[in-house]
Amino acid sequence: MSKILMLCGDFGEDYEVMVPFQALQAVGHTVHAVAPDKKSGDTVMTAIHDFEGQQTYSEKPGHRFTLNASFAEIDPARYDALVIPGGRAPEYLRMNTRVIEITRHFLAASKPVASICHGAQLLAATGMIKGRKLSAYPACQVEVELAGAEYMGIAIDAAVTDGNLVSAPAWPAHPAWMAQFLSVLGTRISL
Repeated sequence: MSKILMLCGDFGEDYEVMVPFQALQAVGHTVHAVAPDKKSGDTVMTAIHDFEGQQTYSEKPGHRFTLNASFAEIDPARYDALVIPGGRAPEYLRMNTRVIEITRHFLAASKPVASICHGAQLLAATGMIKGRKLSAYPACQVEVELAGAEYMGIAIDAAVTDGNLVSAPAWPAHPAWMAQFLSVLGTRISL
């Protein structure tokens, strides 16, 4: 099974952190969740974003998510894949030089990358998505297009795969996003 790195930060979308972290482990993958300036056992605060009829999502406090690896010790070459949850965390993560280096490693090596919601902000900051097709939360469309990628305006519960890159607009897409990512990983599930 694959060894997967998950890039976290404060105010990442609760579901977009918890669900892939748990689902990928449930099918046998090793997942290391890290955040800049944090070590194993530290926590990040998540946020719950909901669609309640306003022009954008609402935000409420989520859970404290416990990281299980130390950011300073991460060697991306030792990982097979990358997960980038959404929420507001990518706004912060894209400002960290080491996070950009780590993300570039996965893109340059054509390793599987799963990005959801505002995770596209981090992908755009790498300068390495030109010519790619990806989805994201609709508010990220401009950043995706300015980075030279094609924004896929798909249903909120759908996902899109472009080679090694699997992306989706928001947490309602978890079933499609995880299914496509597991396929890219080559994961076989038997009941």
